[in-house]
Amino acid sequence: MAYGLDIRPQGDLDFVALGALNHRLDPGVVPFRKAARCDIYASGAEFNVAANLADCFGLRAAIVSAMVDYPIGDLIAEGVRAKGVSAFYKHFEHNGVNGPNMATVYSDRGYGARPPVVFYNRANEAAAELGPGDFNWGQIFGGGVRWFHSGGVFASLSESTGELIIEAMKAAKAAGAVTSFDLNYRAKLWGVWGGQDKAVPAYSRIVEQVDVLVGNEEDLQKGLGIKGPDVERASALDPSTFVAMIDEVRKSFPQVKVVATTLREVLSTNRHRWGAVASIGGKVYSAPTCDLDVLDRVGGGDGFAAGLFYGLLAGEDPEEAVRLGWAHGALLTTFPGDQTMATLQQVLDFARGGSARVQR
Repeated sequence: MAYGLDIRPQGDLDFVALGALNHRLDPGVVPFRKAARCDIYASGAEFNVAANLADCFGLRAAIVSAMVDYPIGDLIAEGVRAKGVSAFYKHFEHNGVNGPNMATVYSDRGYGARPPVVFYNRANEAAAELGPGDFNWGQIFGGGVRWFHSGGVFASLSESTGELIIEAMKAAKAAGAVTSFDLNYRAKLWGVWGGQDKAVPAYSRIVEQVDVLVGNEEDLQKGLGIKGPDVERASALDPSTFVAMIDEVRKSFPQVKVVATTLREVLSTNRHRWGAVASIGGKVYSAPTCDLDVLDRVGGGDGFAAGLFYGLLAGEDPEEAVRLGWAHGALLTTFPGDQTMATLQQVLDFARGGSARVQR
């Protein structure tokens, strides 16, 4: 048992994520109101972590999700396969008019003083219809699973998705898996059906089943109702605010063994200062702070989570696990799209103090 986590040494699957798949439309630096073309990426906060672990870190990863049998669903399913991620789907038929649909995320990159803009079309989303009883967890976990993950984006879609997460967490723990949850509080998504008043009890019931929790100060305050300082006024790179809140997390959820977050100061859209901090086994570990030239910031937090989880699964010491998350999240922001294009060696080199000098 490492850091209080009982991580299975092996299993047919190293990592299983439960979440909503979507497709992200990206017009680059051009805002949508002036866009003439865009790139399309298969995405989803929970899927991103699985894709990163499979593509960069070489783990056997899977996604559990809804899939609509129409061309957009085909496009997304192809993106899942391309990342080397196995899939367990509940299939839905599209009626040819209004759904059920695979969600669309619209996200330009902004530039310089102009921030990125993100908005959604999640109308009649198939994933929001998922609920307890939709998946055979005994079959999914039957060959052994080492780590199970879900997140607040999926939980925010409907009351039934939160119940499904709890069902899956209990089944994962019974199968011997470590469980993790990324709070990922999104005010726009929760605001559609009840806001923070719905989010806090939903998150709290989920986190009762969680071993590893990812989320920043705002997530802890708005998602879990943990008291803390004004997140708008606190320094973005000062870990003391986050560390001070960890004791409150432990009081409310004593079974949580790891609490982690990224630290980001946005100097401009394309220039960030980046750090990370985690409490692991009761001790606090911090990554260095570095300056990032950012191409596409979407997915950086998912990149951090993937690197951290890999380090813990690989049995690295806690400081190295945090540095791997920090390094992978930093590198992910240098690529277009929501998932990694980094190699494991690039992550290791950056985590150990590498630079942007030409690799010859």
